Amino acid sequence: MHEPSTLPVMVIDDEPHLRITASQTLELAGYTPHCFESAEQALSALPAEFPGVIVSDIRMPGMGGMELLNALHRRDPTLPIILITGHGDISTAVEAMRAGAWDFLEKPFAGDQLLDVVRRGIEKRQLSLENSRLKAELEVQQAALGPRLVGRTAIISRLAAMIQRISQVEADVLLFGETGTGKDLVARAIHERSARRNNPFMAINCGAVPENTIESELFGHEKGAFTGAVERRIGKFEHANGGTVFLDEIESMPLALQVKLLRVLQERSIERLGANETVPLNLRVIAATKVDLKVAAEEGRFREDLYYRLNVVTLPLPALRERREDIPLLFQHFAVVAANRSGLEAPSLDSHAVAALLAHDWPGNVRELRNLAERYVLLGAAFDYRLDMLLEGGAADTREPTLPRQVELFEKSLISQSLARHHGRVTDVCRHLGIPRKTFYDKLKKHGLSAEDYRHSSEP
Repeated sequence: MHEPSTLPVMVIDDEPHLRITASQTLELAGYTPHCFESAEQALSALPAEFPGVIVSDIRMPGMGGMELLNALHRRDPTLPIILITGHGDISTAVEAMRAGAWDFLEKPFAGDQLLDVVRRGIEKRQLSLENSRLKAELEVQQAALGPRLVGRTAIISRLAAMIQRISQVEADVLLFGETGTGKDLVARAIHERSARRNNPFMAINCGAVPENTIESELFGHEKGAFTGAVERRIGKFEHANGGTVFLDEIESMPLALQVKLLRVLQERSIERLGANETVPLNLRVIAATKVDLKVAAEEGRFREDLYYRLNVVTLPLPALRERREDIPLLFQHFAVVAANRSGLEAPSLDSHAVAALLAHDWPGNVRELRNLAERYVLLGAAFDYRLDMLLEGGAADTREPTLPRQVELFEKSLISQSLARHHGRVTDVCRHLGIPRKTFYDKLKKHGLSAEDYRHSSEP
């Protein structure tokens, strides 16, 4: 959010004494008032995406307040407009609220009343602008090639670069990461950035397919191959010919079937159950696991030869606790997606909410964070739930990380978000954060951040 001193408030009234009084009250509170004696003057001076609020009298010569309200809402329906009504003019106030006014003030009003309604309008305006910015970013992301990794930490930047490099070669890939770290998303990102993007992407959860049907699911079968095989079935591998097969939870694949998978990887062909002919395949295999396959192989739970065949290119996926600075950005991303899907408004994050997010241990990783954001969008505003109330297990776990680490992560997250919001413009970031330029550069060095990265960054 902007500091109050940077936020403008338009005051429109044909009475000079009211403009002077309102202007002095707003200035003393740290706002920047812009006064106009007519609605026409204010309209011509109003910039696009005005970050403040409008305070206007209803009854003025020329264009009145209600007409101004309609004209402003045609430009921007989210702009908070506060209308000033005459004493006892309740019917006009009701009409104004029905027409979309944010609030109204009845003459004569005290300075505290003006400041209270302006403050609430400013908060609403900042939230609307932030949501608009995030929605615009999402549209750009959705228009980009393939799924996009959200985050600005060094570990995510390296992962994005590796995905881009791997997608351009034909090697099979092994993804290794905890539950909820986004293995499916990374597999799809590799496929969508590859030359195979216009061909099928087949995702198979090896742990979810019954052992007695998984061979038929993967390789298909001929009519009469077994009891109940009343017709030929094309398996997932054959259906994905020309594209990509994603084998999730490959550690759950039965040992007997691992032998056949090894043959597929080596020969690039399959035999349907009950068939005598091989079917040549042109596909990439991406496997994913949440366990150390080398250890599983040593313990006899996974074939060692298959492990070494899959281990040509291994891509480790970081747990969310390894990139805590990305958590607020990820939360906002998921909240906007959920809000767009449900037709609601995405909530903003205050300092208490960010602290709760950073303190939580996130055993479910990105999936847990996404689910929290969706619950917060659906329940938080309606039932006044706090983030820590919605976190799994109740309040955030404050034992991990330590308090100094929480403070450090919170500071880095705020600086990163401000850099992103202001596209790396140092002057704007320093003004937003309220710190001197030298202090800002010291903190950049401390946290390993670079303003330049935020001027030209474009993540896949």
